[in-house]
Amino acid sequence: MIAFVSGTVAALAPDTAVVEVGGVGMAVQCTPNTLSTLRVGRPAKLHTSLVVREDSLTLYGFADDDERQVFELLQTASGVGPRLAQAMLAVHTPDALRRAVATGDEKALTAVPGIGKKGAQKLLLELKDRLGEPVGAPAAGAPAAAGWRDQLHAALIGLGYATREADEAVAAVTPQAEAAGGTPRVGPLLKAALQTLNRAR
Repeated sequence: MIAFVSGTVAALAPDTAVVEVGGVGMAVQCTPNTLSTLRVGRPAKLHTSLVVREDSLTLYGFADDDERQVFELLQTASGVGPRLAQAMLAVHTPDALRRAVATGDEKALTAVPGIGKKGAQKLLLELKDRLGEPVGAPAAGAPAAAGWRDQLHAALIGLGYATREADEAVAAVTPQAEAAGGTPRVGPLLKAALQTLNRAR
């Protein structure tokens, strides 16, 4: 088991960071929130979970160990693989997920792409005694909702775009974010922003 990787960030993509560890570039799958904290050429430490499949070895990276533990606990529920677990953490903080499960909040879970009403009900039953109690104040999960523009902007800067380009891309996807209602998801917005930047070049 690879518990963490620590080294210089060699490259960033919309869903992956490459961290140079001892001369080897480790590709780590990360949520947009985690990617937005990384900068190319700067040191980074990512807590990791290695997912082994017949045809692949995939390393998933997280900003802290709590997020990694929740990622692994989510996969103990039937039908939840690493991709869906990562999508859940892209939309909600670990504490927000704990709160959703503790309060039976179906709506919070259906906000995750790939989870419908029946799936949410099933997850609430299966995860009820696995995630534990929320450790933060009720508002702890809110910053992600309030700061999607900041997160998106930071992610674009981290990918090497100029401040002006990042500003224009955020402005371009704002109507899409507002039309979605509720809490905008940074992942899809980042992809849309990159498309607008690629068209502009």
